[in-house]
Amino acid sequence: MYITITAFNSLHGDKPLKHNGIVKLVKEPSNQYDAEAIACEMRHFGKIGYVANSTKTVAMGTMSAGRLYDKIGDEYFAKIKFIINAVAIAQVLTPEEFIDEIENPESDVHFLSENLEKIDLDLIKKSFEGD
Repeated sequence: MYITITAFNSLHGDKPLKHNGIVKLVKEPSNQYDAEAIACEMRHFGKIGYVANSTKTVAMGTMSAGRLYDKIGDEYFAKIKFIINAVAIAQVLTPEEFIDEIENPESDVHFLSENLEKIDLDLIKKSFEGD
């Protein structure tokens, strides 16, 4: 599953983006503009943007925040695969990739999550079986 990340933080611009960088996806159900908003955070920078959720901002072939919303828990992770101008395309980690990241003590998942045990891998596995 691929997603489009847009609306970069004006303080950092696209500076935090790096190929294969880990992005934490955090649901924001109380977001005043979009009830299906999913914020994107990176180590050292905090919130850098959002998963695109508009037909004008979602890159063709990627999943909108609305389509992704029920496929992940309150937080999950993706890895940046492409950076084009002011847009990043990230791949949502498979359960196996997530476990690999947890096993790597240097992975940014350890610095971005307060409690890795609360990640619902069963929900993620079901999401990948459906795609």
